[in-house]
Amino acid sequence: MNAIQERFTRLLDNKTKGAAAPVLLTRELAARLLERLDQVRLFAHAYPLLTNLTHGRLTPFDLLDFAYRHELAGLSLHMLDGEHNSLSQMSAEQLGAFAEKAQALQLAVHLELSSTLKADVDAAIAVAKAIGTRNIRVYSRYEGPLSQVMERIAGDLQYLAQQADAHDLYFDFEQHEELKSDEIAQLLSQANHPRLHALFDFGNMINACEQPLQALAHLAPHIRQTHLKGVRVVAEAQGFGHYGVLQGSAEDDLPSPRMLFELLMLGEREPQVIAFILEQENHYVAPAFRQLHEPADPFIAYREMSDTPLPEGFTLEQMLAGEQRWANNQVSYVKGLLAELRTLAELALATSA
Repeated sequence: MNAIQERFTRLLDNKTKGAAAPVLLTRELAARLLERLDQVRLFAHAYPLLTNLTHGRLTPFDLLDFAYRHELAGLSLHMLDGEHNSLSQMSAEQLGAFAEKAQALQLAVHLELSSTLKADVDAAIAVAKAIGTRNIRVYSRYEGPLSQVMERIAGDLQYLAQQADAHDLYFDFEQHEELKSDEIAQLLSQANHPRLHALFDFGNMINACEQPLQALAHLAPHIRQTHLKGVRVVAEAQGFGHYGVLQGSAEDDLPSPRMLFELLMLGEREPQVIAFILEQENHYVAPAFRQLHEPADPFIAYREMSDTPLPEGFTLEQMLAGEQRWANNQVSYVKGLLAELRTLAELALATSA
């Protein structure tokens, strides 16, 4: 094994725990990887700065400045982020001003919604049309036996498909701790609609009692967007929870380099993943949702929307300042990881010429 291949293998094997076969960095793969790196679109996300948004220190307009300042391609923003300053509370004039600023900064905006209920979807569609976006992330929060939850979601996906066609939209369903990736893949395959896809989150499969690379493989044909973050896996009695940590830190248990590589390479002719969204969730606490030994039709409990309470030992001012630093940290880490992949690809091409 030459030095370049050894360095590439060491990078992609980091924290995979032997769950993935080595990748041979051939000349052909290096050339394709460079093409994908040239096309990768990094997005800011509201969640890394959620406390600042909740307490009015920042508004959605400020998040556009963050994305522009870090030379990102866009911003992914929840309908409710920012409380009274959120997109859901903006007037038509404010939504127009937000859209104008995003356009002036040449930033794409993607919407996020923690529901597939008709009323919530309709409200998100109205905002999407007002700000000129075509992309909405959704996930369901139903309670009941898994079979009934799946049936309700299947019905919701039919409505999403109708609305996507009617309004020229795309809906991406996120695996959000309660459903396993193969269950979401089954729902999307059954819907079989070109405007319905998946958003793959780097850590949420842990709570559904899945392994990261296994979950990615199950959902891979459907993935159109992804949330990047760092997670410390927390073993529980019958499952696994996770605690948000800085992505790429010593505490991060996820195989981030390998997942990023696999997502970059999805798609035959064009990149399949259109948005790599930086969702640093430092200090977020998420208990186990699915169990190691559960019945064939397990009960799915109702899930509240994600939130990060003030961590023990932090003052509000410390959290507000910390969020700014942690968000910057993730941009640096991911850009550094992409730069390392580029360097290795370029070296592989140069030495094989």
